[in-house]
Amino acid sequence: MGKYFGTDGIRAVAGTFPLTSDFIEKLGWCALDELKTYAQAEGLKNQVIIAQDSRASGPAILQALQKGIRAAGVNVISVGVAPTPAVANIVRQTGSLCGVVISASHNPAEFNGIKFFTNHGTKLPEALEAKIEARIDACAALPAPKAHYQEDESLIDLYENFLKSTVDASLLKGTKVVLDCANGASYKIAAKVFHDLGMDLVVTGAKPDGTNINRGVGALHTQFMQDLTAKEKAYAGFSFDGDADRVIASDENGRQLDGDNIIASSALCLKQEGRLNGNKAVLTIMANLGCINYLKQNGICVELTKVGDKYVSEALEKENLSIGGETSGHIIFREFSNTGDGILSALQFLQCAKKSGKPLSWFGDQWKKYPSLLRAVAVSSKPALDTLEGFLPAVSELEKQMQGRGRIIVRYSGTEPKLRILVEGEDEALVSRIAQEVERLYLSKTEVHL
Repeated sequence: MGKYFGTDGIRAVAGTFPLTSDFIEKLGWCALDELKTYAQAEGLKNQVIIAQDSRASGPAILQALQKGIRAAGVNVISVGVAPTPAVANIVRQTGSLCGVVISASHNPAEFNGIKFFTNHGTKLPEALEAKIEARIDACAALPAPKAHYQEDESLIDLYENFLKSTVDASLLKGTKVVLDCANGASYKIAAKVFHDLGMDLVVTGAKPDGTNINRGVGALHTQFMQDLTAKEKAYAGFSFDGDADRVIASDENGRQLDGDNIIASSALCLKQEGRLNGNKAVLTIMANLGCINYLKQNGICVELTKVGDKYVSEALEKENLSIGGETSGHIIFREFSNTGDGILSALQFLQCAKKSGKPLSWFGDQWKKYPSLLRAVAVSSKPALDTLEGFLPAVSELEKQMQGRGRIIVRYSGTEPKLRILVEGEDEALVSRIAQEVERLYLSKTEVHL
């Protein structure tokens, strides 16, 4: 992580640094000045595609951001409220210089953020983010805006048509599906695409008011969607997060199927169809051991990356692989997209299941999750874990108690002021005890550190 950029762009409570007008204007100017040099492909249009989610703070951030971008001499086209992956897709389809999304994804409504996409529809490499950060720190004043700003929501049609082109509508027609749009960026697009494909829809979380994004709904709060899926006797349910770059599913019985479930099932489907390049799937270190072992047992190699869909994307690109993602529901079907796309992933998983002729619950029964406990500890600072005397060796000793049938992962969140502690193992009671011990150990070491 850089000085301002986290694992998924720049994020903070709206109106607090770095999401202040002055900083945002500098960000727009410095980022686009660097991206003009970075994007060397011939024939690119001198324009940026921008979208935002449904947060009340979005318009003010857009105002400052487009002013800075225009100061760099680049035209700005706003497509309004739209999913993050829509921007990545539209940038590629239109040959634009880059894309920008104003969103804090799964975070509560008081947060917001800014993330950039290259002309290839990928997140920015860390080296480029570092250059932008250095430019911001050295920036004293901006030139006057000298390019144009316009709004064109019709460009969203390009993304909707793309999504529909990735599946066989005849397979999906008449399928009953519950959609939870998190009162966020997908509230119009998801329902329209599924409806156009002939599905029988029950839609919830589709009434954004600027303050209710992710509140009790969406990919982090799926229980209502799961219950509704069972109540409506739907084939499947899907919850997107605030900017719709991730998805969590439910089977017909109301049981949650997370990113690991979707990736494992889809990888096997791709393998059976001869479309799994390299016979490998990419997961992050947070993937459940049950999923990792299931893929290996079915002859699929697994590569583990750091947390963050941009790291998954980089691993997929490096070896020209087909699928990867995160337990949280960021899933990349690289045949179609270079970034996580919740709507696309839902469609691909749904098509995979319908081709099989089996209910969605069958896919959830194919492997058993290791008992897993994820604790989030609020932190005011993030001292490097290896600077906390004796902490990492003590964690290693705790991990030995699971006798090779479990693991401990401790890391700071890249998007929130939290330490995340993941413990997995065969013994649920032992997992719970060790997670508590790791948290206690961390707090005792940080008290000494401070």
